[in-house]
Amino acid sequence: MTSLPLVLTGAVNWDHPEWRGSLYPEDLPDDWLLSYYNTQFQAVYLPAAVWQVASDADWAQWLQDTQDGFCFVLEPGGAAAVPPASPRILLAMPAWSAEHVWWLDEAPDLRILAQRITQQAGTGGPLFVISRSANLGLLERVNTLRQVMGY
Repeated sequence: MTSLPLVLTGAVNWDHPEWRGSLYPEDLPDDWLLSYYNTQFQAVYLPAAVWQVASDADWAQWLQDTQDGFCFVLEPGGAAAVPPASPRILLAMPAWSAEHVWWLDEAPDLRILAQRITQQAGTGGPLFVISRSANLGLLERVNTLRQVMGY
């Protein structure tokens, strides 16, 4: 896998019924949602309840359906929960999250986010900007901010 971009945007999960007709075409088959999502966003945050029940076949398909730079950020699960081994699958432990995750719905001010992105650029590590509410308007604004800032 190549190095990650500085800023990666996404939402908690990719299956949002309210996105039909706005992000997703109405007639898009359900099994194509992730592939389409991957054309608009660079990451997805998966709750433990979602990723822990995914089979090896599910993970193989998800990784195949997404581009090399696309990341799966996983909510930590129980002690026995072990995510699949892939450089594109990241376990969001609390200390790691504090450095690498910006919860967009909690801090939607793009000026403050731009400052955080500039700060993150100094570390060289990626910043995942994630919307818990799957707010497409906010996510589109962040994608525009990424482009304006050259990331």
